[in-house]
Amino acid sequence: MEIVTIPTPLGFAKILGNSEGIQSVCIMEEGEATAEIPTALLEVVQQLSEYFEGNRTEFQLKLNPKGTEFQQKVWNALLQIPFGKTISYQQLTLQLGDPKAIRAVASANGKNPLWIIVPCHRVIGSDGSLTGYAGGL
Repeated sequence: MEIVTIPTPLGFAKILGNSEGIQSVCIMEEGEATAEIPTALLEVVQQLSEYFEGNRTEFQLKLNPKGTEFQQKVWNALLQIPFGKTISYQQLTLQLGDPKAIRAVASANGKNPLWIIVPCHRVIGSDGSLTGYAGGL
């Protein structure tokens, strides 16, 4: 597994991945930029840079997050939320076909290992309020 740390406007992003895909992206308040970016992670670094520069609204990356089958289902649904749009946890739960699974959906959303790339930040409370997610409020 390759690792790279890059500065972003929100802190340092630690990225794990290899030729199989990106496994995780997390934000840290402190860190040090990696001097040499591994070849397998060049594309994700480039696309994140473009995103933060305002030149990218969706990612074209091979993803390989680790999680349960249910978590994978939720994360795949998150990828369908367009840039600049939001949906509620209730709407997301209904899209997934089980209106009683709202807590499980919220938990999977909060365990999203691909900060920013899988847009868990686009899911809000039914009343329009911000709620917790993988990157914090």
